[in-house]
Amino acid sequence: MKNAIVFGATSGIGKSLTELLVKDGYKVAVTGRRLEKLEELKKQFPAQIIIKQNDIQLVADVEKTFDEIVTELGVIDLVVQSFGVGFVNPKLDWIKEEQTINTNVLGVTKLYTLSYNLFKKQQLGHLVGISSIASLRGNRASPVYFASKAFQKSYLESLYLKTKTIKSKKVFITDIRPGFVDTPMALGEKLFWMVPVDKAANQIYTAIKKKKRVAYISKRWQLIAWVLKLVPAWLLKKAT
Repeated sequence: MKNAIVFGATSGIGKSLTELLVKDGYKVAVTGRRLEKLEELKKQFPAQIIIKQNDIQLVADVEKTFDEIVTELGVIDLVVQSFGVGFVNPKLDWIKEEQTINTNVLGVTKLYTLSYNLFKKQQLGHLVGISSIASLRGNRASPVYFASKAFQKSYLESLYLKTKTIKSKKVFITDIRPGFVDTPMALGEKLFWMVPVDKAANQIYTAIKKKKRVAYISKRWQLIAWVLKLVPAWLLKKAT
């Protein structure tokens, strides 16, 4: 039986991915702030779920939680980062900016470094970070959210480059870049190409199994990504 950790499994993509992993034979350690939601997963799959309540913004506690899971499970085959926070924040309210940085930058970096170092020691493992299509450009309404996703994208790419030094060649890094998924994280109203959570989770799990380097969810967002990379900032300024 393979072992996985899903950080941010209380709802949305993380919860749906956990269910897919369990059905595929994984033993899964799930984390999140809402203990009652983790306990619901445990009731669904009592033999295959380990729960660890964790607030990713308490960065000092992330390592403690991670180490407890590794001690309990032993070899970890897969780590999924599925937590995140974002706000439409055109007035740059600092409380919202700080919360986003603490979660999407500090918490994420802590988890990524713990995962990479463990996988290097094990000589195997797969880190999956859920960034966003937002990682590609800036945005006037949600500057820190878009910037934090760009940070995640760059960090995951850097870890991918670092895997060259791992002799086994069995450590993999996947960057998942969703467009709009029908979760509370979808910023704004009247969003186009909104994807149901279950559809998104199935596409993400397919990308995980194929050990994709980068995957856009849904796949048609790859076209938007291509356009975004080419559009000059002055045109974005006019259009958005």
